[in-house]
Amino acid sequence: MTNFEFRYASHPKDANTYTTSELREHFLIETLFVENQIQLIYSMYDRYIVGGIMPVDRRLKLETIPYLKSENFLDRRELGIINVGGSGKVTVDGVDYFLEKKEALYVGQGCKEVLFSATNGEQPLFYINSAPAHHKFPTKKVTKENAEIVHLGEEKFANKRVINKLIVNSVVETCQLQMGLTELLPGNIWNTMPSHTHNRRMEAYFYFDLEAGQTISHFMGEPQNTRHIFMQNNQAVLSPEWSIHSGAGTANYSFIWGMAGENLDYGDMDIVAPNELR
Repeated sequence: MTNFEFRYASHPKDANTYTTSELREHFLIETLFVENQIQLIYSMYDRYIVGGIMPVDRRLKLETIPYLKSENFLDRRELGIINVGGSGKVTVDGVDYFLEKKEALYVGQGCKEVLFSATNGEQPLFYINSAPAHHKFPTKKVTKENAEIVHLGEEKFANKRVINKLIVNSVVETCQLQMGLTELLPGNIWNTMPSHTHNRRMEAYFYFDLEAGQTISHFMGEPQNTRHIFMQNNQAVLSPEWSIHSGAGTANYSFIWGMAGENLDYGDMDIVAPNELR
């Protein structure tokens, strides 16, 4: 079963007037994983799709949705998958790919059938991002051994973290989709600080591996007019191109960043110093 939802894009002046509940309604994705279901959110930010897939005792097929106006989901799209649960299997046009936790799979435009299933009695949780594509690149599995890994931050600023670039142009050929996974080390809580914007690209953040009972405050908005959204484990948030995207948790956590837009330059950032935020 597939559930899908549509989200319009918001002008920053409009977003500045949103109440807490309106802010959450427009940007927060609260429920991504439901047993034996596919949850999809179609956003007007670069026509990006964010989704969660939780196969328990049956295979789940990634079906097209009305917004795509296509016979198959990937007729004009590319897909990034990162498993954030137990071991699982993704079958692309008859070829099986086994994904352990924090392993990724890029699926190129034009693939006809994508199936998701559990293996070894474990419970996989497949987090997916998808963007429009106009060229077919090969499907490729990416493990941490294949990833480009960067160590950033300092203990004294509580932002020591490991960035795993999984589906980026230095690792996998894509049209515009870029995805990676950042792990905050124990005792560290801040992500993407100093913060930044990039008017060339939107992003989506998915927070996971957060200890039960804890929370993350995700900061968004224009650099001089910021807002915040309190989030729980396994929730995602849409980040417009005009918005910063930073967060701080009451415990350490991991998160997946995904983006699409004008270029594939990971370093394309308009940095905002911490003391310049308002």
